[in-house]
Amino acid sequence: MSVNTVRLTMAQALVKYLQAQKVDVDGEIQSMFAGVFAIFGHGNVAGLGEALYHANETLPTYRAHNEQAMAHSAIAFAKANNRQRMMAATTSVGPGALNMVTAAALAHVNRLPVLLLPGDTFATREPDPVLQQVEDWSDATITPNDCFKPVSRFFDRITRPEQLLNSLPQAMRVLTDPVECGPATIALPQDVQTMAFDYPLHFFKETIHRVRRPGADEQELAAVVELIKHAKQPLVIAGGGIHYSGALAQFREFVETYQLPVGETQAGKGALPWDHVSNLGSIGVTGSAAVNKMAAEADVIIAVGSRLQDFTSSSRALFKADAKIVSLNVNGFDATKHYGTPLVADAKVTLPKLTQQLADWQISSVWQHEAETLRQEWNETVSIAMTDRGTELPTDAEVIGAVNRAADEKDIVVCAAGGLPGELHKLWRTRYDKGYHLEYGFSCMGYEIAGGLGVKMAKPDSDVFVMIGDGSYLMLNSEISTSVMLGHKLVLVVLDNRGYGCINRLQHACGGAGFNNLLKDCNTVEEGAPKTDFAAHARSLGAQAEKVANIAELEQALMRAKQATSTYVITLDTDPLSTTESGGSWWEVAVPEVSEREQVRAARARYEIAKQQQVI
Repeated sequence: MSVNTVRLTMAQALVKYLQAQKVDVDGEIQSMFAGVFAIFGHGNVAGLGEALYHANETLPTYRAHNEQAMAHSAIAFAKANNRQRMMAATTSVGPGALNMVTAAALAHVNRLPVLLLPGDTFATREPDPVLQQVEDWSDATITPNDCFKPVSRFFDRITRPEQLLNSLPQAMRVLTDPVECGPATIALPQDVQTMAFDYPLHFFKETIHRVRRPGADEQELAAVVELIKHAKQPLVIAGGGIHYSGALAQFREFVETYQLPVGETQAGKGALPWDHVSNLGSIGVTGSAAVNKMAAEADVIIAVGSRLQDFTSSSRALFKADAKIVSLNVNGFDATKHYGTPLVADAKVTLPKLTQQLADWQISSVWQHEAETLRQEWNETVSIAMTDRGTELPTDAEVIGAVNRAADEKDIVVCAAGGLPGELHKLWRTRYDKGYHLEYGFSCMGYEIAGGLGVKMAKPDSDVFVMIGDGSYLMLNSEISTSVMLGHKLVLVVLDNRGYGCINRLQHACGGAGFNNLLKDCNTVEEGAPKTDFAAHARSLGAQAEKVANIAELEQALMRAKQATSTYVITLDTDPLSTTESGGSWWEVAVPEVSEREQVRAARARYEIAKQQQVI
């Protein structure tokens, strides 16, 4: 049977296929791929670069300054769009490709979609070894792109142009699947990018993707209903899956119907407004005192869309040994953690059934009263922590308070690493369901600015506040320039505590001496480490910038930043030692069994006592 075809290079066919992918977002058909981040080199400029040039109006190409950073931006864009829209990122061979591996791992851990298109060495091998080729004399098929395999949900290497016909649909399957969602990597040998093939026209037919919503198994649902009905002191964990499922209304109806106390994970924050009567705040290692007390006493834990990582469960020491765990999750891998009773299904379609089938269930009135009392106490604690106390070096909490007050209802805070995520988890008052964007699965230093750019591209009508420490800023700041170049305004607040303050505090908590974290404790020249002028540096990248001395000045600067039309950076010195003592819980960080330091031996003794609370 004859099939109508069109002759295209492999790269042209790839681009044409991406253009044909659409997504139904609340009844509106939009392009699945909002664009491609690209840093060109000899491994992708002639093939894929030429193809992208001709598609620039409908599939725009964005130049970045760092390969890892641009992949972070693409990932953040997808997260801000609840995984429904996404972007691709392409590099040359060798160092450019390998610089995206960290970002691939970040997407893998966080179950976020991104299409990675690293260039690769010649499939024909005729000019071997080419520039930037890594030669393995025991396996001639290995290239640097094999490093993507452990951190990709899907991996392929296109060695013939017709292989796209099978590879691209499989990549789309992974990128759009609620369970398998994560990075898809397709390595593109630079010669194959330029090879032509007669592709069938039906391959480029518009495809409209919709969120797949698997329903609950009736037996699993019945078992979960029976278990929950016996609960008198339940606690609900709100995870990121609530956002990705689009189940905000259904979740709210569930907790309001039965007046259930809720604790939020980093990814789940925003599932309820901060002042909702059921919202007791954050849970776990960086949790509120209210939630953690309820968690320690709860008879049933109902986790919705959470992968129950150690920061949520306090390294499995937060819940009672006899507490029952119910896990509603579209991913069976997550639903069966902690010996839980699984309910493997989509939250949006399953929560209404759960609400209906639990009819007449009532929890303890004493439990409800305790939850409300603790909620009010915690909100007062937060208000005090975020108040300007006029100290010479402001705390992270005081800075967060100023930024939170400056943020409008639909503004967004972005963060990833250091001590700030813990403080934000406890303190940030989220009014907008997408107003809290934390990458705390991989907690990758350097995500913050690049991630902020991706968030701004996804939510152009919101002001995006990037809160970042001096350590993360110095690690990866190049996308300040990209944000200015693309006209996507960010507001950066740089908290300079002169080192890695968070890990310094952890080091001391484990009995260690201050060593190699704060700059004053590092090996340096006699004059000490240089004092970085972050404002001057940001200005050199094209941003507006200023340094402030205290919270009052910060609040004035934030007003100027809100009025600015391009990226605005505010920097201030902060206290490296202070953190919010209220709330929080144990986190397992192993302490040496043998040490010359008395402080380490004491920390080891505390560690062994704490481990006795673990439920394994």
